[in-house]
Amino acid sequence: MLHYLKTHIRTIFALLSIVGAAALLLSSPAILTPIQIKTAALALVTIGFWATGIIPEHITSLLFFLLAMLFSIASPEVIFSGFSSAAVWLVFGGLVIGVAIMSTGLGRRIADWIAIRLHGSYLRIISGLVITGVLFSFLMPSAMGRVVLLTPIAIAIADHFGFKEGTKGRTGVLLAIILGTFIPAFGILPANVPNMILIGMAETQYHVTLLYGPYLFLHFPVLSFVKAVLIVGLILWLYPDKPVERNKQDIGRHAPMTRNETILAIALVVMLLLWMLDFLHHISPAWIALGGAVFLLFPGINIVEKKQFNQKINWASIFFIAGILGLGGMINSSGLGQTLAAKIIALLPIGEGRDFINFVSISFASALTGIATTLPGVPAVFTPLSETLAKTTGLPIKTVLMMQVIGFSTTIFPYQAPPIVIGMQLSGEKFSSAAKLCAILAAITALFLLPINYFWWKLLGWL
Repeated sequence: MLHYLKTHIRTIFALLSIVGAAALLLSSPAILTPIQIKTAALALVTIGFWATGIIPEHITSLLFFLLAMLFSIASPEVIFSGFSSAAVWLVFGGLVIGVAIMSTGLGRRIADWIAIRLHGSYLRIISGLVITGVLFSFLMPSAMGRVVLLTPIAIAIADHFGFKEGTKGRTGVLLAIILGTFIPAFGILPANVPNMILIGMAETQYHVTLLYGPYLFLHFPVLSFVKAVLIVGLILWLYPDKPVERNKQDIGRHAPMTRNETILAIALVVMLLLWMLDFLHHISPAWIALGGAVFLLFPGINIVEKKQFNQKINWASIFFIAGILGLGGMINSSGLGQTLAAKIIALLPIGEGRDFINFVSISFASALTGIATTLPGVPAVFTPLSETLAKTTGLPIKTVLMMQVIGFSTTIFPYQAPPIVIGMQLSGEKFSSAAKLCAILAAITALFLLPINYFWWKLLGWL
């Protein structure tokens, strides 16, 4: 029986999501409007299929589009809003840039340069890549920009160390760079979209200004440093492997850079500078990536040829990302996210003088809200409720606002985080690999990191 459950666990969970959706439609709970019931049912099935991977993710997205339109759950502008989102065009730009990096040989050249510094044990490779991801979080404000830039290089690094497709080592290398540059970045104020949404809403709604230094000191030690260490440990445990030994003298021996490599290198430097300086020019990372892609495709430049464009671009990624964004738009449009968040908060055992219970409850509520709204939606839904929470708990509004960060930095399912989704699609790795690591990391956060964070906040005088 146990073996059967283990073998068919994905099918069982997918079927449970269908049964749950049917029960929701039949029971018609009074707390939800008819359109919210339809939205919740479709969201449950879609998320269940994405989480289990029972069918390819892009087909699940197409099924979502079809059912949402057939049952008129939202307007076409909302359902297909993902295709007009900057994230989709960032993915497209990243796919073209990735093809260029691999086809020109520049990826191999960069990988060899990095490999000289990571040469040695698997531990050194994984920890070095996670550190690289964290360092890039200080340099580039856009998590999706970092993923788009670093993922093709990580693929070349995996090839360098002999980690072929389907091996645990390749999965480990790619998860190290994708998760390493996204999850720890929540402790760095401008390094992720949810952080920036929280900054803007805290300023406009409560006139609370969140500063870089205090934010870093409050969140970085646990949310960034400890989680980065845990990511290294979990990858070594879940995806152990051994790199192929290579003679150091042979590493980095390359012919002079070709014309295509030189053009691509210049283009990447320009894009990197534009991504790093977005606080000056305010151009979205997506349009920088799209501009770079158009340049690489342009006749006369022709770094990515027509045949490569038709055959090597992973178009399924576009539909997958558009589906995730469309689902988020549909949930927000229906008001389901706000309703669920309000109901979750109403059930919390919070009150004055219960600092630990308040801390844990609000953090959990924020994390659970992210399942319905995805991570960028948490501050948009939760921030307007912060004043009520502050009055109920007797805590300062600034403290309540900061508790959100612990919740939306906890990625329970990868679909909640567009940068992870983009990275996994660019890498060609199985979505379930990231799902397993995220689930274990979320469990460790709930059991151990929350209490550690509580005492750290107490020490700093935030509670």
